[in-house]
Amino acid sequence: MSADIRTCDYLIIGTGIAGLYTALKAAPHGRVVVLTKKRTEDSATEYAQGGIASAIGQADSPALHMADTLAAGAGLCDIEAVQVLVDEGPECVMELVAMGTQFDRTGEDFALTREGAHSQRRILHARGDATGEEIRQALSAQVADEPRITVREDWLAVQLLVGADGACVGVLALSPEGEPVAHLARATVIATGGAGQIFGNTTNPAVATGDGIAMAYLAGAAIADPEFFQFHPTALYHQGSPKFLISEAVRGEGALLLTAQGRRFMDKYHPKAELAARDVVARAIWEEMQAQGSECVYLDARPLGERIRRRFPRIYETCLGFGLDMLTEPVPVAPAAHYFMGGIRTDTWGRTSLSRLYACGEAACVGVHGANRLAANSLLEGLVFGKRIASAMAQEPALPETTDWQPQAPVRSYPADMRGRLQQLMWKHAGIVRDGPGLLAARSELEGMLAALEPGAASPGGIELGSMLTVGWLVCRGAELRTESRGGHYRRDYPARDEAWARHTILTRQGPEPAAR
Repeated sequence: MSADIRTCDYLIIGTGIAGLYTALKAAPHGRVVVLTKKRTEDSATEYAQGGIASAIGQADSPALHMADTLAAGAGLCDIEAVQVLVDEGPECVMELVAMGTQFDRTGEDFALTREGAHSQRRILHARGDATGEEIRQALSAQVADEPRITVREDWLAVQLLVGADGACVGVLALSPEGEPVAHLARATVIATGGAGQIFGNTTNPAVATGDGIAMAYLAGAAIADPEFFQFHPTALYHQGSPKFLISEAVRGEGALLLTAQGRRFMDKYHPKAELAARDVVARAIWEEMQAQGSECVYLDARPLGERIRRRFPRIYETCLGFGLDMLTEPVPVAPAAHYFMGGIRTDTWGRTSLSRLYACGEAACVGVHGANRLAANSLLEGLVFGKRIASAMAQEPALPETTDWQPQAPVRSYPADMRGRLQQLMWKHAGIVRDGPGLLAARSELEGMLAALEPGAASPGGIELGSMLTVGWLVCRGAELRTESRGGHYRRDYPARDEAWARHTILTRQGPEPAAR
């Protein structure tokens, strides 16, 4: 594929919190280009309701935040990475405030709330339940005012460009007109978000197709812990509606989970009941649905009274739009794929196993989430490690004046019915509850689907499908290898946690490497 060539100092793919914040921090060091395949606001950041965790309360501390994060991570967190997150997080949050983010306050103090598995009220939120939108707007305004940052919308990254020395030198992307353009840079950052669209039920936006993770894997980068996918317990279940997320903060404020018969059930699954970690609550709901032969359970926010309107205005109004009044009745909810704890393996400076390639946010796996992400840590991760990446990239040498890269593999065409098949397959065999035969069957079918793709004209749908199939295969392969249950990964044929598996799963194109890190 012949391509025009453009150059910059730092190339960032993605416009969520990780991409925008990294761009702002990199701008003092050189020219920054940010590519996004849709609009700037089309990212999971826009969907973040609950808030951002930071140990800024008088009764809180980084040590307590770290203890909660490690407990949720089920023995698989990277302690150094968690230490960086909780220590450097408060300063990054204050920088958001300085950039114009208006977090909710009670008088002069931030209005902190609590979510599941947190021991303290440490969640900052904005406009009740519009935290992500508020943060994204503040960062976008800062980016628009920075002359050294260029944002290019409707540019779809296709493949990473790798030089003869094995270093990443940029990315091949399709312009809004569908023309291939090579973007060369001294450092490239993947901040493309997660891959929830590989599942039939997900809270993720349509753009979350795992493009950056797939590109990195195909270019030779190591992928860590792809088996750990977090399923959010409470997505709105309503015929004809998208899987709208009902924030965990609703339960943090006192909402209860009920069966169709109006019976509480979480207390029989965990001492913390509705405030248990997400994987515990999601599996408990799944168990109740199986036992009752139902497709949902119910979230009862009536104990909050009128607070539900003030604290969660977007959630309340959305439910009301579907004829569900949270003030007077429980609303139907069911689990949905929500967050990818695995991703491109990085160190605490965002470096991947490919020279000059960095990764940040949900696309990366630095180790802060372990086997199960603590609620409200994801936005914080994008800030802390985005800032570190900008510092590390500033040390990268300039590219040689003449930079060559390896020939690109052929782009595949898009069979129209394959996306739905993939989503159904992943939800059935690689969802909340898994087993070996199902994972093997899913992986085998995915391999057949990949083989069935034919070289053809580059199309956004075909490129996204290839990414989804690749990431789906990674999830299934990682889940096959991990013969235990831990955090977000549960196998009915290996239901117990096995400390022999207290290590990371690393996948590369050269083969699986279950390894300690």
